[in-house]
Amino acid sequence: MRQGAKEIPKGIAHPLRLEQYRTALRDGTLVLVRPIRPDDKDLLRSGFDRLSPASRYRRFLAPVEELSETELKYLTEIDYVDHFAWAAVRADRRDEGMGVARYIRLKDEPHVAEAAVTVVDEYQGRGLGTLLLALLGAAALAAGIRFFRAYVLADNIPMRDLLDSLGARTEFDSPGVVRFDVPLDPELLPDSPAGKVLKAVAQHVVGPIAYPL
Repeated sequence: MRQGAKEIPKGIAHPLRLEQYRTALRDGTLVLVRPIRPDDKDLLRSGFDRLSPASRYRRFLAPVEELSETELKYLTEIDYVDHFAWAAVRADRRDEGMGVARYIRLKDEPHVAEAAVTVVDEYQGRGLGTLLLALLGAAALAAGIRFFRAYVLADNIPMRDLLDSLGARTEFDSPGVVRFDVPLDPELLPDSPAGKVLKAVAQHVVGPIAYPL
């Protein structure tokens, strides 16, 4: 736990493990996934600049041209319990961001967290999004979170298919936006390919998926 972070809430089985994970994507690209740090503001800014307008809209559900200093501070200076984020970088070029996965606990529903996964366009479709979601789920379980809530554009078919494959409950939230509630308990996850990845990471059986450095 980083110095100054909040104490682990009561009822959590084990403390949050802030580790680094190294693995390979489907095409063999080596990736390092680690908790985001306060000094990652430039990394986050450059990654955002490499997102297409469509990817930015899907992430923020609104047109966003740039991240302000206030937003960068909020996204990088976190407590690692109620607000947690993984940063994925190339293992051979660690100043090149590939994606971010983040959850923020809901104040009125402490066992639920809003979650989002963003992958830079050039690395989409290689399995990074599923890996990031699995690692995010493991971190959330350690922090006492049992469900992820995600808001997804109705036309974002790849993300909708992924969340559906995890047994998510769905309902329409607003015009063009679907709300997904994804269970994180391994016993509630289906035996879909994505479900198996989340189960393996949650149970710390990460050998073929990712391994601690």
